Amino acid sequence: MDALPIARLQFATTTSFHFLFVLLTLGLVTLVALMQTWASISGKPELLRMTRFWGKLYVINYALGIATGIVMEFQFGLTWTGLSRVAGDVFGAPLAIETLVAFFAESTFLGLWIFGWGRLPKWLHLTMIWLVTLTAYASALFIMVANSFLQNPVGTRAENGVLRLTDFGALLTNPALTASLPHVLSAALLTGGFFVVGVSAYHFRKRTAEVEFFRRSMRIGVVTSFVGSLLTIGAGFGQFPALAGYQPDKMTSGNPAVGVPLAFMIDIGFVALLCSGIGLVLLYRDWFAKSRLVLGLMTHGIMLPFVAAILGWLVREIGRQPWLVYGKLRTADAVAGIPAGQILFSFIAFTLLFAALAIADWVLMSRVARRGPERDEEPAVPQPTVLSGV
Repeated sequence: MDALPIARLQFATTTSFHFLFVLLTLGLVTLVALMQTWASISGKPELLRMTRFWGKLYVINYALGIATGIVMEFQFGLTWTGLSRVAGDVFGAPLAIETLVAFFAESTFLGLWIFGWGRLPKWLHLTMIWLVTLTAYASALFIMVANSFLQNPVGTRAENGVLRLTDFGALLTNPALTASLPHVLSAALLTGGFFVVGVSAYHFRKRTAEVEFFRRSMRIGVVTSFVGSLLTIGAGFGQFPALAGYQPDKMTSGNPAVGVPLAFMIDIGFVALLCSGIGLVLLYRDWFAKSRLVLGLMTHGIMLPFVAAILGWLVREIGRQPWLVYGKLRTADAVAGIPAGQILFSFIAFTLLFAALAIADWVLMSRVARRGPERDEEPAVPQPTVLSGV
């Protein structure tokens, strides 16, 4: 067996799984932060219930997404030792920062937010969810910094066959980063909006008693989906001029492995925009609740952004082959010198683990989403502490 295609398939599988968790996490945390802000300003209990319900779904997805990220990190040392040897000094810096942000700052703020209901002052608790949101975006930023270096290795010099970092600022202003980051963040917003719309539509199909709760949620989700669709399409096409500068052959090579997913991704993007626009009209006229067909399409539409995201990732990653670090390190030279059978074993093991995590995520989120908000889900009011003998 040839180890290279197995190693590439392994990393493609695990990264795709992890990317799906990240998209929904970024999209949901933004909406939860906005809901809680609106609730804090208006003082409406219904908005607090919405924050708790959608926040619970976000936390489930975040927890299992972190697990997939940990598994993915092991592959750099197990399978891609050539990348660590040649470009570890550069590639490892943003990954290390991302680890500190995600595993320390973001998780700490999230813990304070989860256990701070009814214990922290209202505005301090609101600050916690915004800090979670900002650190989530910072984590995405540094992951994209690392990936953009692979696409366009700037700010480095070669020294005895090893790439040394000479300008960290160049990594942050890399055209491969500045052009692609808005597209990724917009796609996350689109994903979060479609998820909220789909879950809300499910409850209307089931003749929910929480009509006002899911009407508000539907309104937020549809508007978010429409804005996210516009931004995603605009940022996507906006990448092409920059791409022509740092990888001029990606879109002109005639490679069907790039052209086919790119075409489908663009089609799905416009379908998402069309669906969101129709959703705005239906929501404005309050017609959506009268058609079970429309509600069914909204529910199943949850998958659209995820499919488009995987197709976009394939375009970005396959398009730079045969280079792992574009123009500096070939993929074939970066794979570890271990037997293909061992890589195949780890591929099977990682795939089974990721499948289990994905199934667990789907089952847990489905149960919470189908159950809907609890009546007693409003934050508890802290009780005064009575000291004995006082």
